[in-house]
Amino acid sequence: MLELIQLPYSPYCLVQSRLLAAARLKFKKVNIPCGDRSLIWKLTRRRYYQVPVLKHGRTVVFETDEESQVIAKYLDAEFDLGLFPDELGGVQHLLWRYFESEVEGVGFKLNDIYYQQNIPRPQWLDFIRHKERRFGRGCLEQWQSRQVELLSDWAQVLQPCERMLRGKPFLLGERPLFVDFDLWGMLANFLYSGNYELPAGVPLLSDWYARMRTVTLQTPA
Repeated sequence: MLELIQLPYSPYCLVQSRLLAAARLKFKKVNIPCGDRSLIWKLTRRRYYQVPVLKHGRTVVFETDEESQVIAKYLDAEFDLGLFPDELGGVQHLLWRYFESEVEGVGFKLNDIYYQQNIPRPQWLDFIRHKERRFGRGCLEQWQSRQVELLSDWAQVLQPCERMLRGKPFLLGERPLFVDFDLWGMLANFLYSGNYELPAGVPLLSDWYARMRTVTLQTPA
């Protein structure tokens, strides 16, 4: 049995959830409260406290650093998904670094503005406390006041992604690889509250996003 311990709006959890669904693997989502990481702390034997965490039978899988992709690589090896072909290893590494810094770095702020729509009211205090400890007091109000500017920045960071899709259905070719799911999770986080659409200037990316919502993985030959 596969279990994904997650915060449902987290971009990194959205990556793994979509990947698991695309691989047609049966899994259970276990949503934890915003301010309570005790389940993760217990499962990882006090070695980790962030999301997501994957539980596969008695095996517990979690990231080792900000760029490790341990969970996706575990699923790839365990179920032969073909997400990390050797010849594209360096390119994928560069891409997921861009997606998880430049793209995610703008998108999550725009989504977090609407935290009251995404998070149960009893968890608001924990959410605000978590954000302000990391980004400074009043960060959510600052992002709200800069919303127009952030949306402009968002449109700009998506332009390289748009150009990558010229002449092919997925970022690196004819089939989705890990970086497709990684970028999808960053965009899904931005869209999570339902208050946004993708910018008009990225039509190829918008079409790709719609395909990625329902794509399934075929085991490589």
